[in-house]
Amino acid sequence: MLSRHADPIVAIATAAGRGAVGIVRVSGRDVSAVMAAVCGQVLKARHASYLPFADASGQPIDHGIALYFPGPHSYTGEDVLELQAHGGPVVLQLLLARCLEAGRGTGLRLAEPGEFTQRAFLNDKMDLAQAEAVSDLIDANTEAAARSAGRSLTGVFSHEVHGLRDALVKLRMLVEATLDFPEEDIDFLQKADARGQLDTIATAVAAVLERARQGALLREGMQVVLAGQPNVGKSSLLNALAGAELAIVTPVPGTTRDKVSETIQIQGIPVHVTDTAGLREANDEVERIGIARSWDAIERADAVLFLHDLTRVGEFSYDVGDDLIAERLLALLPSPDRLVHVFNKRDAAAPPRSGEVAGRHVVISAQTGSGLDRLRSTLLELAGWHAQPEGVFIARARHVTALQRTQTHLHTAQSLLGSDDPALDLLAEELRLGHDALSEITGQFTPDDLLGEIFSRFCIGK
Repeated sequence: MLSRHADPIVAIATAAGRGAVGIVRVSGRDVSAVMAAVCGQVLKARHASYLPFADASGQPIDHGIALYFPGPHSYTGEDVLELQAHGGPVVLQLLLARCLEAGRGTGLRLAEPGEFTQRAFLNDKMDLAQAEAVSDLIDANTEAAARSAGRSLTGVFSHEVHGLRDALVKLRMLVEATLDFPEEDIDFLQKADARGQLDTIATAVAAVLERARQGALLREGMQVVLAGQPNVGKSSLLNALAGAELAIVTPVPGTTRDKVSETIQIQGIPVHVTDTAGLREANDEVERIGIARSWDAIERADAVLFLHDLTRVGEFSYDVGDDLIAERLLALLPSPDRLVHVFNKRDAAAPPRSGEVAGRHVVISAQTGSGLDRLRSTLLELAGWHAQPEGVFIARARHVTALQRTQTHLHTAQSLLGSDDPALDLLAEELRLGHDALSEITGQFTPDDLLGEIFSRFCIGK
């Protein structure tokens, strides 16, 4: 993908389907051939012109608005031509085909996913974290996620990372300068307060890492699975949380035979809730497949809500079934903290007494909604969410990983610097590795294969 970034490109830049307006976007070092063929004139820069878009015979495909943005003052940093036509799929395909025909001599080709934004990154119109925020803004499924992506797009996250990098570069220069004067290295570092500088950077990285974790949660959300025996109210709880009748609810055990999923919002956090088949020994082949899928979903979950029916607690066979499920859940989950015991039907039976339940638990009624607010709060606690919407920037798992690696290298550097006889060559190397990890976030130090992976996930036309 990177080897072809000099080719002129074209794509439909609006979503598939019918709409009032559709956009075909062209970008390249010179788009004059397409401009002349389709628009019939040289357009004034950054000026909207209403005109016919002509086919090869000169007949109008459509009438619309043409905009020309000469590079480097454009989205991609190259010359950009945008043709705004009526948003019918056939019209836009005809216009796209005409652009490809007119630009054949210049090597014009269809853009790959994310290639317009990739060119903006390669031409220094934005850094990598900002480029990713473009995709995150488009994909945001909550208001909080959209606002956080907007902050990242304006450079809030990047500014913090650049500040950390600058401070780390300053410290690296100080440490590496001492390598030329080994007889004075310790006194020199002490006078320059190298330890204090390092501690300050480490504290700042920890703060940015915490906010990045929050931003990643806004982007990714959390996976929650509803588990339990048949007829304990899993489907009723899904419907209550979603505020809609998504799952079929009947008194017949085994009604839910496959996963039913819905994404809800809790304080702006996307929570992907999956209702599963009741866990039991089943003779029906279809139900057995559904139960197997239930266990697969449980294994991948960030949190499992293990539902208990208060009206049946105390029955020997029911309690044995719950004990067997709990045993397998604890063996399957990487941490017992991911398991929440949810006692349902408090409207029909008394809740368990204090001290009778071990671990995290909530008492609810999916029928009346009682206890649901407490359940939502419990999920946010499990996710590690701290409400600070105005200070959170959108982040990705790779950003969190890079910051964690930076933190690890800084902690090692602190240990080295705190020793009586620090190995300055090792200290310098740890600071360099921490610097490289930070640089990966904004793209100053990023492998080409990672760039290809990042931009391939964008939509075509962006």
